[in-house]
Amino acid sequence: MQVLWLVLLTLVTFTIGYVGYSRYLARFVDLDDDRETPAHKYRDGQEYVPSQRSVLLGHHYSSIAGGAPIAGPITAAAAFGWLPAILWIAVGNPLFGAVHDFMSLSSSMRHEGKSIGYIIGEYVGERGKDMLLWFAFLTIILVIAAFAFLIGSIFDAFPQAATASVLYIALAVVFGIYLYQLNLPFLPGAVVFVAAVFAGVWVGLEYPIALAAREGLPAGTIVLFGSALDWLPLAGAINPNVAAWILVTVLYAFAASVLPVWVLLQPRDFLTSSLLYTGVGGMLLAVIVGSIIGFTPVDVVVPAAGIDVTVSSLETQIAAFTGFVHPALGPIFPFLFVTIACGTISGFHSLVSSGTTAKQLNRESDARPIGYGAMLGEGLLAVTAVIAVSIIATSTGSLDAALVTFPAGGGALLTALGIPMLAAAAFIGLVFASFLLTSTDTAARLGRYMLEEIVGTPETSTQELAVNRYVSTGILAIGGYALVASGTWENIWPLFGGANQTLAALALLVATVWLANWSDNKQLISTGVPLVFMIGVTIVALLWIGVVRNPQTILAGEAGGTVAAASLALQSVVALVLVGLTLGLLYLGVTNVRNVRGDAGTAVADGGERTDGSRTARELRSREPGERRSREQTSEDEGSESSGSEPGDD
Repeated sequence: MQVLWLVLLTLVTFTIGYVGYSRYLARFVDLDDDRETPAHKYRDGQEYVPSQRSVLLGHHYSSIAGGAPIAGPITAAAAFGWLPAILWIAVGNPLFGAVHDFMSLSSSMRHEGKSIGYIIGEYVGERGKDMLLWFAFLTIILVIAAFAFLIGSIFDAFPQAATASVLYIALAVVFGIYLYQLNLPFLPGAVVFVAAVFAGVWVGLEYPIALAAREGLPAGTIVLFGSALDWLPLAGAINPNVAAWILVTVLYAFAASVLPVWVLLQPRDFLTSSLLYTGVGGMLLAVIVGSIIGFTPVDVVVPAAGIDVTVSSLETQIAAFTGFVHPALGPIFPFLFVTIACGTISGFHSLVSSGTTAKQLNRESDARPIGYGAMLGEGLLAVTAVIAVSIIATSTGSLDAALVTFPAGGGALLTALGIPMLAAAAFIGLVFASFLLTSTDTAARLGRYMLEEIVGTPETSTQELAVNRYVSTGILAIGGYALVASGTWENIWPLFGGANQTLAALALLVATVWLANWSDNKQLISTGVPLVFMIGVTIVALLWIGVVRNPQTILAGEAGGTVAAASLALQSVVALVLVGLTLGLLYLGVTNVRNVRGDAGTAVADGGERTDGSRTARELRSREPGERRSREQTSEDEGSESSGSEPGDD
């Protein structure tokens, strides 16, 4: 089948979703530009910084669109065929994922830019808050570990992209100084610096760099440290260049996440967005142009991934559907929906939405294009990933090989626009690395926020040390590096997928509880239906991993050694812990919704355990959404009235 039809199907469903459904949701949550956003109310020049819509959209899009919307769809398409993958992206994204992101951003905006953990704590109590925050904190460590490995693999396979990435990070710092310290005009600076970033691709082609020597590096690659890094973890298992880039990535994430947002995060993400829009838009345009005008066959050779094929047409070279059960992954339900951990719906997005993005919204109406629209943009990235692997039709048995397939296939697509294959592949490699770098350091910053909210106001020297930005970020960086350096990185990915999708279900639970407590007139279908589906998916998937797949592998002696067997056993334990946390939080949330919407007429906390001085549900819901006080404040001052006006209900 012509891949053009896959693109058109996605564009149609996404357009309907944005034009129709997102407009309804914006009215539903009563977006009002007359309200003061947290970025203005708590402006501190560090975390709370009002940002232009285009700049913040770039930050949000580049933060959420990491390696997962590429690796997941590629793996799913190879396992089950391109048809199930495309349908889940085209239909699930606007109905599930975009709703998840928009509601996470909107609820955080109405709760002073706080995380989803804080929000659930407002309605079900401290126990639910701590459970969700610890869940998110541990997920962040998995994100750092997984993405650091992916970046190392890309920089190793495409040294040209490594050079270009280093240059664009340096340009971002200079751009931040230009905008926020020198207060120079935005538009001329944007033109100059965006052009400089694209010029960095040419520099990368001329001067590719590697940190350590290995066999098979492209001719002309500048090796900075030779064989001096052979002692690094993974140097022997994979190669020293990948091992070195992993360490550099973790150190970069640490440094970038402790800096004020204006120094690197905001300017870099704007520059990154220019790459992302060009890369994703260029590949989609290339599909259209190549399908209508004609496609010239091109040889695709990437030794690092074992790719040496000729792409002769823009038609799918893999089966539309391969069966309901894959021998390695398992049944299509639930593993199609867990494997495509991003591109359709992702719990990590709720951390970005309620972590950095909600603290930078300039106006409430910006939540619609940023929250809902950026998720559709990630869906388009996922579609290009499926197309890239479908036209190459090469082996994607390992994660790093699958990821390298994306720049190779994307480069082949861009040749339809007259761009040479080597330059096109290097550019898509830079685009891919930009996604990964942004997501990695944003994850580290979000993890710091999580730990700060867990500790709250520090009362001891230990707590003060824990919330120190350098210490908390160091914990995340060391934890992530330890996981990936252990050599069990391939086992991290399915665990990350399960944790990520479970977090998505919990974020939908938070949104449903918020709406239920806001007003009796708020329907709960938009968040409730995706919530029920994702809860079912994640529980079945985690139980399959923890109770069926891993124990069978261990008992059959197919684990590959004692260390691998121990790793699989630990994964089983973690999977079961995740199930327990999910069911516990689900109980707390459902109990709260039943109490505020049921006949009892009483808002309760901690899963139905009524607290002293609790108000009636109607009194609590009469407040402005997101301005409910804590249970402790309510107990101390039961008779006080809210000054917030009640928003209009749809």
